[in-house]
Amino acid sequence: MRYLSTRGGITPIPFTQAVMMGLADDGGLLLPAELPAIDVLKLESWRNLPYQYLALEVLGLFIDDIPRRDLEILVERSYARFSHPQVTPVRRAGDLYILELFHGPTLAFKDVALQLLGNLFEYLLKKSGASMNILGATSGDTGSAAIYGVRGKERINIFILHPHGRVSPVQEKQMTTVLDGNVFNIAVKGSFDDAQAIVKAIFTDLDFKERYHLGAINSINWARVLAQVVYYVFAYLKLRKQGFDTVDFSVPTGNFGDIFAGFVAKRLLPRGCINRLVLATNENDLLTRFVTRGDYSRGRVVETSSPSMDIQIASNFERYLYYLHDEDGAAVRRDMEEFTGCGRLDLAAFRERVARDFASVSIDEDRTLAVIHDFYEEHGYLLDPHTAVGVGAALQLRDPQHPMICLATAHPAKFGAAIERAIGREPERPAVLQGLEERKSRKEIMVAEVEPVKEFLRQHALV
Repeated sequence: MRYLSTRGGITPIPFTQAVMMGLADDGGLLLPAELPAIDVLKLESWRNLPYQYLALEVLGLFIDDIPRRDLEILVERSYARFSHPQVTPVRRAGDLYILELFHGPTLAFKDVALQLLGNLFEYLLKKSGASMNILGATSGDTGSAAIYGVRGKERINIFILHPHGRVSPVQEKQMTTVLDGNVFNIAVKGSFDDAQAIVKAIFTDLDFKERYHLGAINSINWARVLAQVVYYVFAYLKLRKQGFDTVDFSVPTGNFGDIFAGFVAKRLLPRGCINRLVLATNENDLLTRFVTRGDYSRGRVVETSSPSMDIQIASNFERYLYYLHDEDGAAVRRDMEEFTGCGRLDLAAFRERVARDFASVSIDEDRTLAVIHDFYEEHGYLLDPHTAVGVGAALQLRDPQHPMICLATAHPAKFGAAIERAIGREPERPAVLQGLEERKSRKEIMVAEVEPVKEFLRQHALV
């Protein structure tokens, strides 16, 4: 399996090189040269596999340059710290099914991918004898999940940018209370989009990237998306065993990464297994405007109770754009240059095609809190605000002919203030979050500019 850039500017490379490259050297995102697909017989052979063994099978379709036994050990190690034996269990609540993705060490769906990515990095660096400086930006959960994936690991330093004061207090403390010597938290005075722009600018300085051995953990890294494909297949198989041949998924998303994993899963599975992917946004409705109107345009970031989705530039959108352009890297490059210049793309010509892949709705703040309250009252099930956006969209767009699986992306205890507004009290905290505010923390506060972050990297990076 070889990997190429969405912008067509690199020679195809193997998976292990793609993992270490992160962002393609031409500024694009990496994708398989050809997406694999399985038939019904193969799907049936996976029917009763535990999560770890299913992950090994799915990953093995995309990875052919890591020995199978080594990959098996990496998978086992990555999911050993999850608190549920099924890793990502599916629960029924009323007419909906909830795919719980928050049983990892930081109680967020990012753990599913970042535990694996951290172990992949360690494995590949040990083989090569090299070192790496991981650089990433987070709108909430990616940072802590990435930090927990590599904390204390040899040959790796990690630098995480987050928007100062714009993540939940629990999310911030989960990052900044990790005091391992290889962990550096940078709070930038701006939005997540500002932080992400700094990271991308640094990665596109190829001399700097090479000199400081930079690696990516954001969902710009293909391995992140690939690991998330697995839980779509796992959830589908759970319902297939109950007699359902076709399912829908509702996915709260801001960066387009999680729902792009669903798009890949839909292409991977036999036709008709996944009927619809419902793309749910909060008031930052960039992606909903794209799906419903063909308008992909940057707007003002609105702060909400679902901060991980407070985004107006979707980092993974370029991967989908590549398929809209029938895998024409030159067309993608032109579009991304236009978007960088003016902040808008008119993609209305693709609306019918997009509608075959996604339905979408934006859920505002009042509706999000109402969904949390009503779902708890009716089903005794507490949703975090991001999951509530997905559930709100599912309730609005569900088709009674097909079961709807909603991705539960974080534990509600990570967003205590929002939960209190919705149900009148904060949720009970799991043991891993108790006493978090009292722990010693460490972070650097910087202006949202490239050069100060580069200088900090020069001072603290492994070289």
